[in-house]
Amino acid sequence: MDPLVGAITSTSLVESQLLLVAFVLCSLIGLERQFRQKAAGFRTHVLVGLGSCAFTLVSVYGFAAVLGDDVRLDPSRIAAQIVSGIGFLGAGVIFKGRNVVRGLTTAATIWVAAAVGMACGAGMLSLAVLLTALHLLTLFVVAPLLRRLPSPDAKRLLRITYADGAGVLRDLLALATAMGFTSSIEHSRRTERDGHRFVVMDVRFHGRPPVRDLIPQFMELDGVDRVMLRTSGEDADDEDVSS
Repeated sequence: MDPLVGAITSTSLVESQLLLVAFVLCSLIGLERQFRQKAAGFRTHVLVGLGSCAFTLVSVYGFAAVLGDDVRLDPSRIAAQIVSGIGFLGAGVIFKGRNVVRGLTTAATIWVAAAVGMACGAGMLSLAVLLTALHLLTLFVVAPLLRRLPSPDAKRLLRITYADGAGVLRDLLALATAMGFTSSIEHSRRTERDGHRFVVMDVRFHGRPPVRDLIPQFMELDGVDRVMLRTSGEDADDEDVSS
């Protein structure tokens, strides 16, 4: 066999193995996002990882034929461009509302998937495996433990002022339930301002997201006049309910 052909075949075999490892590791990352029904799931993370791996392989092996005394190879240039490109892709899964930002974790997992693919393409398989393991450990073990820590939300209430007799309370509770909260009404009273009747209600919400995430969502409902974050133990009548 021609030595050149043998070298090319050996290189192709190595590249195929590295791509396969990138596929397996990024599949593990993507499955976690798919299981949680995030915007970027299995397919996105696998494609990002494979693409990053392929770009790195091209950077390392793709220009061997043009190397010479007057030609220098700098694989880091393509790696730098991968990082920049993934930044744009990650920004596409981030959603920002008034006071709510969602998708940051998914954007970070895309970034990690790209890093895993690049590590595989560079032949740093131990780094790629360790990075994947630490990523999954963070999301499946550390994150649930953090949610068990005492939260300031346990002592917080939302004081909601809304128009009386307009069915607003039903809409408020339905929205909170859709966002993963359960609720209990601590105190309520009626008040009148400028000829309009309002209900002022203190509600305790329990759920994974921070309670403050409910504020911008509630303010968008028709009939809601004001939403305030309070701490348990405050006088229920000590807040000004005017807009």
